[in-house]
Amino acid sequence: MTIDHAKAKEMVVRLHELPGVGWHAIQKAVAQSLWTKAEGMTEADWLEAGFQRAQALSAAVRMQEPMLKEDSPAERAIRLGASVITPYDDLYPAAMRQMPQPPWVLYAWGRLELLERPSIAVVGTRNPTAYGRHTAAQLAEQLSASGLTVISGLARGIDAVAHQAALQKAGGTIAVLASAVNSCYPSENRELYRQISEQGLLLSETPIGAKLHPGMFPLRNRIIAGLSLGTLVVEAAKGSGSLITADQAVEMSRDVFAVPGPISSPKSEGANELIGKGAKLVSRVEHIIEEFPWLTEQLNRISGVNRLKKGHSAEAEQSSLSAEERKLIEILRDQPLSMNDLHQITAIPFGHLSALLINLCIKRKIEQQPGSLYIVL
Repeated sequence: MTIDHAKAKEMVVRLHELPGVGWHAIQKAVAQSLWTKAEGMTEADWLEAGFQRAQALSAAVRMQEPMLKEDSPAERAIRLGASVITPYDDLYPAAMRQMPQPPWVLYAWGRLELLERPSIAVVGTRNPTAYGRHTAAQLAEQLSASGLTVISGLARGIDAVAHQAALQKAGGTIAVLASAVNSCYPSENRELYRQISEQGLLLSETPIGAKLHPGMFPLRNRIIAGLSLGTLVVEAAKGSGSLITADQAVEMSRDVFAVPGPISSPKSEGANELIGKGAKLVSRVEHIIEEFPWLTEQLNRISGVNRLKKGHSAEAEQSSLSAEERKLIEILRDQPLSMNDLHQITAIPFGHLSALLINLCIKRKIEQQPGSLYIVL
């Protein structure tokens, strides 16, 4: 049977945005090609198609309404500037078509071309140590610089660090949200959310206006895993949500990578356990890239184009730093240090050193962590 893609998309979007209508109910409608007669179906017809009574009534009513009425989630998304993507659209990511239960509808706001890029998920604890933050930032920046798009969930901690580090490099970043694309959760990441909406991509399967609840986070995690070539875990305690993402990656035959941590650190217990179960140990970005040698040409093209576009701006940014500021950044690349440590290494007077560190924090080159340790962003 020839599929009318426009009609099929319309039916899927309408059903997806109905409260109480889940993935399997939409699958029934698709399997029976109900888009051919959806607008004329009664409650009894939907019941006969296998829908529950409340679902059948809602579907019968909704299919008689204009598709893009002003208060519908799809219309609100379009007014926002977001795209509404279904498996009937060419933009739907090929990797997601291979998932066991791919999202019926995606709301995407930002750089849609990132959906076509090879990508790696970077996830981890919401309360990382300085080691975890530094490692996640370093690996995410290098992955993006190589041309790989970094995907994460905009959570506090490792997710936010990975997004920020990847944002300005060739591969860019995609934030997969549990909330709708017009809503930032957690609110503390609002500035990062704004930056990603302008320079990266926000992605969600949650209709605009839907109330956020805990069950949406595992659904978000499956998209992170399914959209990526592999998932990198940086610091995860036992029971961490990032381990759910890793498990989902395994179920989808995706690669799982993990950064080893101190055996005495509870926050590395989950990541270390993943390595024991067969996840590839990662201590540098090459450990990830070498798993995908077939990507070399594509990654070189992406990173090469980006270097042409950003070469001059990068040089200008570097020249805006003083020699002392550049020296401090080079020292901090090796390990997080306190102001006392930096004073002993550089012999820069405390007053001047404090001013340099404040300036570097303002320029978003370094960040002060709990314990007064400074790390490179």
